[in-house]
Amino acid sequence: MGQRGDAALINACEEKLEKVFDVYEERLSKSKYLAGETFTLADLSHLPGIRYLIDEAKLGHLVTERKKVNAWWEDISNRPSWKKLMQLASDY
Repeated sequence: MGQRGDAALINACEEKLEKVFDVYEERLSKSKYLAGETFTLADLSHLPGIRYLIDEAKLGHLVTERKKVNAWWEDISNRPSWKKLMQLASDY
């Protein structure tokens, strides 16, 4: 919004996200998707937020530094329906 960001708040939020992704890493070491072996709303609901973290917030390292989380992200973000949605969004 044109104002200077709060570095302390940004760092605190990034630390919280690191902890969340560490939990995801552990969870994904036991199953292919967050809620088990099939793609569910639990996975689907993460697509917009993680895309934002990677593309706009430039915090992709939170995903790529975690082997299982990164593999999960590559899987869910390469689904044809998500790719189509991203293509439609880029046309506007």
